[in-house]
Amino acid sequence: MKAKLQVIISMLVFGSISIVVRKIDLPSGTIALLRGLIGSIFLYSYCIITKKRISYDLIKENLLFLLLSGASMGFNWIFLFQSYKNTTVSNATLTYYFAPTIVILLSPIVLKEKLNFKKFLCVLIAVIGLFMIVNTESSSVGTYNHPLGISYGLIAAVLYAAVIILNKFFKKISGLEATIVQLACSALVLAIYVLLVERPNVTSFKPEFISYILILGIVYTGITYSLYFTGMQELTGQTIAMLSYIDPISAVIISALFLNESITLVQVLGGVLILGSGFITEKMKDVENKGAIIQ
Repeated sequence: MKAKLQVIISMLVFGSISIVVRKIDLPSGTIALLRGLIGSIFLYSYCIITKKRISYDLIKENLLFLLLSGASMGFNWIFLFQSYKNTTVSNATLTYYFAPTIVILLSPIVLKEKLNFKKFLCVLIAVIGLFMIVNTESSSVGTYNHPLGISYGLIAAVLYAAVIILNKFFKKISGLEATIVQLACSALVLAIYVLLVERPNVTSFKPEFISYILILGIVYTGITYSLYFTGMQELTGQTIAMLSYIDPISAVIISALFLNESITLVQVLGGVLILGSGFITEKMKDVENKGAIIQ
């Protein structure tokens, strides 16, 4: 029960991440860089304090895939944060959960897995759901540019699908160890991106951002990831996959309660199709712990 509670709490926290991100008026790459840097330092410190053994030999053995998945994770955050800025949280989150469908489509090519009729049907249902979300917000409205925001969310989903697939090539390394290195690698890659592309202006950084950045890095990354990985050690892959759907559902509810965002019935149905197809897909096999979506 304690393990389930830890995963449920982590999913609820992830579901509210958009509120914090919107409080930080900085480029998305800079926000993602700070999140990866603070999160990796916190988790590494957590391992030292709790005397959890870190296998540097396994890290070295998996370094290439850790670097690639870390870079994908970092850029995934950039596009997800951009999605939050350009469309509603519900649109961004539900589009982001298109990732399992993308994994299904890429699996026959990358992982040599067969695409059977049931999986194809799940893909078709998810695509219909995505179109239902896109068509209900077909133009720019107010401060939002919904088509652009949804596009960013879809790119974020592609990048997270890459993270899921790359994680399947890991050998013997634990989820916590992998996450620490992935966060560090994402920070390294994003530091180069930020310096070359965003070229941050020190004057744009305001003191009030500090508390939200620390919350994002420590609470939403360090503490929540440690809760998630500690809890998942005692749960089956399918249980974790099912509990992970608390994240998008809570994100939609939180956006309505705290951000005053509305959602249409058609969007709700589209979201049900996307989440439902992902859920059915995960029920068809014993989902690996590393496959659950976390933000």
